[in-house]
Amino acid sequence: MSDTPGPDTPDLGAPDLETGLELDDPRTDPEPVAGTSGPSAVMLLGSGELSRELALAFQRLGTEVIAVDRYADAPAHGVADRPVVAKMNDADALTALIEKENPRYVVAEAGLIAADALISVAERGAVEVFPTPRSTRLSLDREGLRRLASDELGLPTAPFWFAGSTEELTAVAQHAGYPLVVKPITSAPGEGESVLVRPDDVEPAWQRAVAAGRIPHNRVMVESVVEVDFEVTLLTVRTVGPTGPAVHFCEPIGHRQADGDVLESWQPQALAPAALDAAKSIAARIVNSLGGRGVFGVELLVRGDEVYFDNVRPRPLDSGLVTLRSQRLSEFELHARAILGLPVDTIMISPAAAEIIYAGADANPAAAPDPQAVLAEALTVAESDVALFNRPDETETRRRLAAALATAPDPIVARDRARRITAALRRLW
Repeated sequence: MSDTPGPDTPDLGAPDLETGLELDDPRTDPEPVAGTSGPSAVMLLGSGELSRELALAFQRLGTEVIAVDRYADAPAHGVADRPVVAKMNDADALTALIEKENPRYVVAEAGLIAADALISVAERGAVEVFPTPRSTRLSLDREGLRRLASDELGLPTAPFWFAGSTEELTAVAQHAGYPLVVKPITSAPGEGESVLVRPDDVEPAWQRAVAAGRIPHNRVMVESVVEVDFEVTLLTVRTVGPTGPAVHFCEPIGHRQADGDVLESWQPQALAPAALDAAKSIAARIVNSLGGRGVFGVELLVRGDEVYFDNVRPRPLDSGLVTLRSQRLSEFELHARAILGLPVDTIMISPAAAEIIYAGADANPAAAPDPQAVLAEALTVAESDVALFNRPDETETRRRLAAALATAPDPIVARDRARRITAALRRLW
């Protein structure tokens, strides 16, 4: 573990699951009443599969959890102390909901959240908001985040440009040359991305990018293709204690997209000492600039001793699911502890690997004739574990079906074990 000091930067209309009332109906929506939650209650804005794990982490620390999402029966609703259905991108309604519930902490776990409401709540000072409203806004804006990283902080990145039309994208391609990667301004990692290798690719890449994500944008980011050895996630935990702010680093997590519908990750990913120092420096600078407390998934590209900043997400993420078995405290437990102001450690207890299996958001997989037999086969793999995601998760465009997890004396063996678990689980769908 390494500590580095840094500056302290400081659809409504659906029924409430508890009351059955329409939250935006003036005939039934009661006046906000302060103090309806416990003194340390946490409101999670977003109730997908990752929020479910985070809710459990908060509850194990004695914290009441209010799970909010725009649809009923979300994964975290099944474990929360109180589930609520609300349109989180309506600033007035979200502000009213927070005032009504009066939680101690508001934790944004989804992308489509009214940042204006979070800013308003945070400015009043009675409720702590995580991540900071600025982090939430920048996590939805690749252009703003990249300009912060490159222009303001001077972090190394791949050469990049922005385009607001097919004509501008064509001009960028003519200037920069091929190949190029085209990404939406806001979307989930990998969603809507294309590689341009010739002029005929420009129009399809533009259409693919602007159609991706849940927030419409007529603007794209364009990057030169940088030859790298591997990509890593450096989970970085920002805390604030009696001596001030500090950042703590988990062991680097290697990851790659396998076959389009599987995300493979493993920990640790070995880095040369110079590359590891550069990765920690980049992560500390971007995280301290964003401020707040909690886990940040800093995405980096590594080539030898050179490290490039790629992205940061101010919350637990899929590539970090491997920490459920690799670390003493998972990314969810670290996030909960940091937000509550409790001590953290990033001790890795075993090398491990994970494979996350996805399907389309509208997938309705049919169960195998004997699911128990499939699970039994998967769990015969040494040091194995599985997580099956059975509730609909509308927080992501790709639905998570399962996570295959394995530990081993080294990450190579752990990765092989995770692949064998995934091969067995495939029979479920």
